[in-house]
Amino acid sequence: MKAGFVALVGRPNAGKSTLLNRLVGQKIAIVSDKPQTTRNRIAGVRQYPGGQIVFLDTPGVHKPLHRLNVRMVDAALDTLREADVIAVVVDGSEPGGGGDRFLMDVIRNAKVPRVLVLNKIDITDKPSLLPRLAAYQKEVGFADLVPISALTGESIDRLESVLLSHLPEGDPIYPEDYLTDQPERFFVAELIREQVLQQTRDELPFSTAVVVDKFEEADAKGLMRFFCTILVDRESQKPILVGRAGARIKEIGTAARKELERFFDARVFLDLHVKVREGWREDERMLDSLGLPARWKGKSG
Repeated sequence: MKAGFVALVGRPNAGKSTLLNRLVGQKIAIVSDKPQTTRNRIAGVRQYPGGQIVFLDTPGVHKPLHRLNVRMVDAALDTLREADVIAVVVDGSEPGGGGDRFLMDVIRNAKVPRVLVLNKIDITDKPSLLPRLAAYQKEVGFADLVPISALTGESIDRLESVLLSHLPEGDPIYPEDYLTDQPERFFVAELIREQVLQQTRDELPFSTAVVVDKFEEADAKGLMRFFCTILVDRESQKPILVGRAGARIKEIGTAARKELERFFDARVFLDLHVKVREGWREDERMLDSLGLPARWKGKSG
């Protein structure tokens, strides 16, 4: 039997969360076309005939502009220390650049096997794949190179076999029915934030957060109740999120409620409010409440 941790690391929008959902066979990470969608490290566990893999989805590695982003990048870098294998996810449909070079510098000195996962080959010019793979291999050196499409599932089975082959022998880390390390409240906040990301544009998605004020388990009639607040960074952002006569927040709430009902397999009552909290992305206590790790807690930078 093989068992261990596989860190999924990469730049924003490389498709790590889509890949995590594909690998575990269930949606546990929200997905959008916005960079920096993932803010927390999320573990997803998958059982195989030959072992168990604990996949660790991480925020995209990027240049941080706020304390929020500093913590996000810290979460990604700290995860590398836990990993038995590092899966470096690269967007094959986009040309490499400074961000890719920074990512490769980050993982270059890792002491565990590194696997390059060239994602989005379903929308990539096929003749460019081999030269791209050869360039990464020459630059860093990988234990394996696996082109895939997390969206369509192409070559996912090969990726799983490769990752298992590099894991150490050992007993399962978690029970067979274990799926993720995140609590239910986390998924309530994330599924609401996913709808904010999908239905807003420009800078607004990056300046919002969702706080679960009250979480009520299913009552005798099978109805769950969630009372949540969407935080924005500036007063001018609140009417954008609320919309004319409350239309946008109503659309967000309706779409989020449907996703929550699918996730919990129960009827859901969702109460949403929008609140202005200026500078929340720099607020240490607020970031603590959102479950973001603090490497230098209480200090700047």
